[in-house]
Parts: sequence; C-alpha cells; structure tokens
Amino acid sequence: MRRYLPILLMASFLLVMVLVGTTYLEGLAGHNKPEEVNSLTVYTNLPIDQAAFLAQDFEKSSTIHVNLIPLNEQEIMTRLKNEVDNPRADLILTSKAVLQQAGKMNLLEAYASEQTDIIPPRFKDDHDFWTGVWFDPVIFAVNQDYLKKAGQIPEKWADLTNDSKLRLAMTDFLAADAAANILYTFAAINGEEQTLAFFKKLHPQIVQYAKFLATPVRMAGMGECDIAIAVQSETLRYIQEGFPLQVVYPDEGTAYVLTGAALVKKASHITEAKQFIDWLLQAEAQQTLDKNRFYFIPTNPEIKKYKDYKLRTLKLFDKESQFTTEQQHKLLDNWVQAVRLGK
Repeated sequence: MRRYLPILLMASFLLVMVLVGTTYLEGLAGHNKPEEVNSLTVYTNLPIDQAAFLAQDFEKSSTIHVNLIPLNEQEIMTRLKNEVDNPRADLILTSKAVLQQAGKMNLLEAYASEQTDIIPPRFKDDHDFWTGVWFDPVIFAVNQDYLKKAGQIPEKWADLTNDSKLRLAMTDFLAADAAANILYTFAAINGEEQTLAFFKKLHPQIVQYAKFLATPVRMAGMGECDIAIAVQSETLRYIQEGFPLQVVYPDEGTAYVLTGAALVKKASHITEAKQFIDWLLQAEAQQTLDKNRFYFIPTNPEIKKYKDYKLRTLKLFDKESQFTTEQQHKLLDNWVQAVRLGK
C-alpha cells in the first residue's frame, strides 16, 4: 500500500488543481456573461442579411452588441403581447403597420430625441411611439428599349391603361406586403369600387403576377415586359448591375413602404435601444445600407440622399391606408375574386 501512496498523493494533487482551475475559469466566464455586456435585443422582420449589416456596423461604432431575432409581422405582435410583463426585446425594427398596431395596444415606449425631432411628421407617430427610419416608394421601372421606341411613356397611373399593347409586370398582392400596400393605398384614396375597377382594367396587360418583389424588375430589365410596377430599391439594385432600366415617378403620387423603429415598453436595455434608434436615423446607417445594395430613402431630411429625392419629382400620396388586418384580408379577397379570377 505504501508504494502506491506517492501515486495517490499525486492524483489527489492533480484533482485539486483541476477543480481549482475549473472554478477559476468559471469565475472569469462569469465576468463576461452576455447580459453583463452592453447589448440590446431586436425583433425584426427585415431580411436577416440587411439587419445583420446594420447590427454589425452599429456595434463597431458603439461597442453595443445587437442580438437580432428574425420574425414575421404576426410573430412580432404575438411575442410583444405574450411578453408584455417581462419583455425579451428592447426594440422592434419593422413595418409601419406593425408599429401602428403595437402602439395602439400600448406595447411601446414613447421616445423623442434631437434625431427623431427632425423627422417629418408623416414618417413618425404623433405621440412619439415609433419613428420611421427609411422608406421605399413604388415606381414605374421602364425598359429603355421600350422607352426609345415609345412615343410617350406613361407618366400617371391612369396612363398605364391607355395602350392595350403595353406589357406590364407586378408582384402579386398576396405574395408581399409591399405589393399589397399599393392596393390598400389606392382603396384609401379612391374607394374600393374604383380601385378594383382600375386593376381589373389593368389585368389583361399583366404579363405576370410575380411571387417576389425583384421579379417584375428583372423582367423589365430583360425585355420580358415593357414596364414593371415595382419598389424603387429593387429597381436601383438592377440598374447598378447594368440592366437597361429607368425609374419613372407617377405624376399624381405613389404608395410607399415605411420601415421604422420603436422602444418596447418595460425594456431592460432602454439606453442602448435609444442609441440604436438615433444611429439608424443618421448618415452612417444609410451608408451601411447603400454599400450593401439596399437602396432605400432615409426619412432624415438632413441626409443628402433625402435632399436629392426631394429635389426630384417624387411625390408620395398624402392619404395612407388605415385598414385593420381584417379589412385588408377582405380587400385582398375581393381583389382576387374581381380581378385575378374575374372575367
């Protein structure tokens, strides 16, 4: 037994050292727990790559870590309602429709700063519960070959129906919220009956109702249609890639998609979330979007890109959709029956 004593002592010593070392490492790890680092959690329905670029650049400039949780619009609302007493998210970055709904349900915290104060009223909540950070207008993406041979290109929405040979493409209203917003906005301005009559008249000229926002733009760029009714961001992306397209703004105005940010009520990291909102409104965030080929228009009138578009002929419809979710679904159903399936 004695001859084994040195071996036992050595084994005991090594075991103590392992235990001490493990405890030491755990102590170091405890000092770096994620919740003790400056951070915030964001619920967003933005494409994850777009949100990730923004989060990375913000973290570089602020040393605040952004924990992104990608969700769809319905999931964002469900989580906000279920977590109302103990919210996991500090901020939501999403569409105007979700922001408005969350504000009405008292799920958001009002926030005003020097940055939010300069944003035009049309792009933010009257009571400061949310602020729009950028928007994306609907435009006519015109094929340049068609432009050369056409006597006169359509300048108004009504002009699209003047030439029965004009080939059009657009995203299916059922496929994307940005596309459906065109229908909602037209119905808010002109009423449902007149709106459905317009799109029914337009229907025979539609080459394709696409599933994605980019598809109509690609079709126009490839000459598969003459004009695409599309969002500007996708059109500018294809123009940057060398496709022969020209952006035309409808004279009487157009619909647009607004993306905004808001603080979650009772958020744990309110200071960090406020910093992120202010950063999203500044030129650095816009540069992040542009360099990664997300071509949106900032809501901040002090950013040069906003001023550039302000000087052009871009006009946004003053009256916007105020339909409830149920009313939107009914309007979509009526469009399907009267236009897509109508005779």
